[in-house]
Amino acid sequence: MTRIASHRGGTLEFGDSTPTGFRATSRLPLDEVEFDVHPTADGAIMVHHDPTLDRTTDTKGEIRQLAEAEVRAARIDYSRGESPISLAELCAIYATSDVDFRCEIKPGVGGRAYDDFVPRVVAELDRHGMLERTVFSSFLIRSMDELGRATTRPRLWLVSPPVLIQLGIHAVVELARAHGIPEIGVNIDHADRALMEIVAGAGLEFGCWAAHDSAQITKALTLGVKVFTTDRPSLAIDLRNDFHGGMA
Repeated sequence: MTRIASHRGGTLEFGDSTPTGFRATSRLPLDEVEFDVHPTADGAIMVHHDPTLDRTTDTKGEIRQLAEAEVRAARIDYSRGESPISLAELCAIYATSDVDFRCEIKPGVGGRAYDDFVPRVVAELDRHGMLERTVFSSFLIRSMDELGRATTRPRLWLVSPPVLIQLGIHAVVELARAHGIPEIGVNIDHADRALMEIVAGAGLEFGCWAAHDSAQITKALTLGVKVFTTDRPSLAIDLRNDFHGGMA
């Protein structure tokens, strides 16, 4: 059965990377929670999508240049007055949940990877007993390589539309294989049966991201991709139930 990953804890239902969304996702009958991590200036690992607080909170600043307390002082837009949480806190929320982790290693401002960040994230997840329940993802090949050196956990290369268009799927597949990456994910709007068959024929697993509306979610289910991320997890659950009920 195609797996559902609640993107940033269900952004369109609960706000972007909110504690409420992560707690709600932990209780939903789905498979994974997707989230992003960034380092602070004083060594904390915070769960937040962007490298800055500017776009989705009432505060400005680059997370890696702020102290943990400063990041926690920000209030997330369209939330219940909530603030970003740490990776340790996220682990505590999911310690007794059946929902697994999909951890995206984000770059900093300018798309540059954080130095020595991947081993810290892996160690933190291991410290809290969540590493064996985590799949890692990134748009950066450098981060994919660093993950390969730091852990044996599954790695997923997120292939952006410009990369897919410029390289072509055959070159993407060869690059993934050259770096030992077992799975790729593409934007749902760029996925089709032919592309999926090329990926599967190369021995790689295939998933999609940004399946947020009914048509996109239904497309992912019809293709039978391994997993897709969605900002509307409740809708995705209902559509998956209907899809498999209709096939019975």
